[in-house]
Amino acid sequence: MTATALVAARTDGGSWLTSLVDMIVSLMETIGPVGAGIAIALENLFPPLPSEAILPLAGLTASRGSFTIAEALIWTTLGSIVGAFALYGIGAWLGVGRLRRVAAKVPLLHPEDIDRTIAWFEKHGGKAVFFGRMVPIFRSLISIPAGVTRMPLWKFGLLTGAGSLIWNTIFVLAGFFLGEQWHIVEQYAEIFQYIVIAVVFAAVAWFVYTRTRTLMRSRRDSDPASD
Repeated sequence: MTATALVAARTDGGSWLTSLVDMIVSLMETIGPVGAGIAIALENLFPPLPSEAILPLAGLTASRGSFTIAEALIWTTLGSIVGAFALYGIGAWLGVGRLRRVAAKVPLLHPEDIDRTIAWFEKHGGKAVFFGRMVPIFRSLISIPAGVTRMPLWKFGLLTGAGSLIWNTIFVLAGFFLGEQWHIVEQYAEIFQYIVIAVVFAAVAWFVYTRTRTLMRSRRDSDPASD
């Protein structure tokens, strides 16, 4: 059974995401490891596209002799780097000044929030880029602040490549050794992704709560009628 057929066998409906994965897997089967690299580059630019499905399928295809495991790792890592640099370019285009102007217009945000975020990233950006490549959602988004702060290109490329190689290796090898049971690793990765999403929502909710509370207190203190 081909990788495309395996994907189809695991889906009941015909969602747009399933169709997109089918199309990318077909591309990978048609043009080999280059297709896997293109798929992962697109995954960086379009986070809803699951690398947790594409990478194991690249490993599965490699196990069947369509290409070698080394080719799968090389091309998927190159795809990760290309996609990351595209998002880096978006961050560089946005720049600190434009983000500060946007923050000044968004409720509950202040330009100083951008300044603090930039200061933090300039101090911890290297670790953030490296480890961020191994965290769902952040593996794509982390490239944008790197571009905003103009992290040196060589440093960004090296850290992105190293982090991506670790992440890609885990999932490609899982698909290679698990064979038709490749979806097992996808299930565990999905749990990890849900945990990350829950943490993000909790952090955003806490930020909104504390910022709203501070705003209401400052308005109350400045209102003469409250005395």
